[in-house]
Amino acid sequence: MTLPVLTAVTGAWEAPLVGGIERSRTGLVVVRRCADLTELLAAAAAGQGRAVLLSADLRRLDTAAVDRLAAARVAVVGLVDPDDDGRAADRLRRLGVRHVTAADTPPADLAALVEQAVQAVEEAPAPRHALADPATALERSRERRAGGAAADGAAAGGAPAAGSEGGPDAGPGHSAPAEPGRVVVVWGTPGAPGRTTVAATLAAELAALGEETLLVDADTHAASVAQVLGLLDESPGLAAACRAASTGGLDPVVLARLAPRVAPRLRVLTGISRAARWPELSAGALEEVLSTARQVARWTVVDVAAPVEADEELSFDTAAPRRNAATLTALEVADTVLALGAADPVGLQRLVRALQDLTEAVPSASPRVVVTKVRPGAVGGSPGRAVTEALTRYAGVDDVHLVPDDRPGCDAALLAGRTLTEHVPGSPARAGVAALAAALAGRPAGGRRSRRAVRVPGPGGSRRHGSARLAG
Repeated sequence: MTLPVLTAVTGAWEAPLVGGIERSRTGLVVVRRCADLTELLAAAAAGQGRAVLLSADLRRLDTAAVDRLAAARVAVVGLVDPDDDGRAADRLRRLGVRHVTAADTPPADLAALVEQAVQAVEEAPAPRHALADPATALERSRERRAGGAAADGAAAGGAPAAGSEGGPDAGPGHSAPAEPGRVVVVWGTPGAPGRTTVAATLAAELAALGEETLLVDADTHAASVAQVLGLLDESPGLAAACRAASTGGLDPVVLARLAPRVAPRLRVLTGISRAARWPELSAGALEEVLSTARQVARWTVVDVAAPVEADEELSFDTAAPRRNAATLTALEVADTVLALGAADPVGLQRLVRALQDLTEAVPSASPRVVVTKVRPGAVGGSPGRAVTEALTRYAGVDDVHLVPDDRPGCDAALLAGRTLTEHVPGSPARAGVAALAAALAGRPAGGRRSRRAVRVPGPGGSRRHGSARLAG
């Protein structure tokens, strides 16, 4: 059995490598010797080979190129100089190349490694969110249309839907978590349910609990963490981190340098300044950033956009970057997904449908439902009970975390460019998010929070709310 192989090897090792393969009887057959990365990607997309041998110093090799090879279902084996001190091999692994060997490896050993890489590709599931896949687009579209009517009927009839930590000393006060950090993604419906406010407040509350925390703005439609915290956003930290990750240059020290401290134990990676820059946050690069973040902070809180559609295949007949790859990638690698919806009839309807969309887009996600802006005027005199009963009936969600409404407090914090934790510690909205942070961290709720009441508007004038959650 022969195994067609593509090569993209630079320097003096190319000729001896190809000659050794051709003279051996290992089953490897070099079908194309590519001069550069562009030729290699074209040959892989055309299905000319099942594996590729490429050198670590191949020009323009980055995570996007490795993602395209993975989308073409081509196994990748990286080759490094025999005298490499380990840096080139480490760079290849950070780019996503899992099989690396020296360029002078004997043909028999090289063939065994190539076969191992091919077997790993065949056994692994196809990548879901890095690039559009034209081959399966129409089939998935038909499946969605066939299941759409059933899903709508289930929502109307009450059928359940899905719902329900270390790094280097990169600066003063930075300490490595005892174990790999955890990633919490704050996602939610369209219509401004308060994703950024909750993400910023949650990160501040986790930091206030003594946990090293990193806040990441991965919203590729309307990034606003920098504005909420009063930071300059001319040089988005997340875009710089993704560029470093795409070239294999990201490590905990670099990431910590790109994420400045805005409060004790709280770092921030600001988002892109314009929505048109979304291609800078590629799936492979963002996944590497979040993986590295686990070595920098105990908690990484990621603010993402609402859309989870992945229909680029209907617009492109070649491999194309996914518009919502950042959101989908973050949801897929998250340890905890918070699904937000607003406590009003429109917001709750959107939440029920959004939970169904999330299940379809990221089946592995098991969201924790959070309802924000809970107030009597929007859902009646017992808002907590009304919201919980509606989600239990229409989405099959029994465990709902409620965050009271506090427009005056949120406005004051936004005007000051600070979090609710810093600027309005007695806010009932802050108390609701603080209780959520305590639950995530496994701490008793209410230990260090202020119980000072804050005036918030109610249907009959002003009300005082001093509890973390609204009871029905």
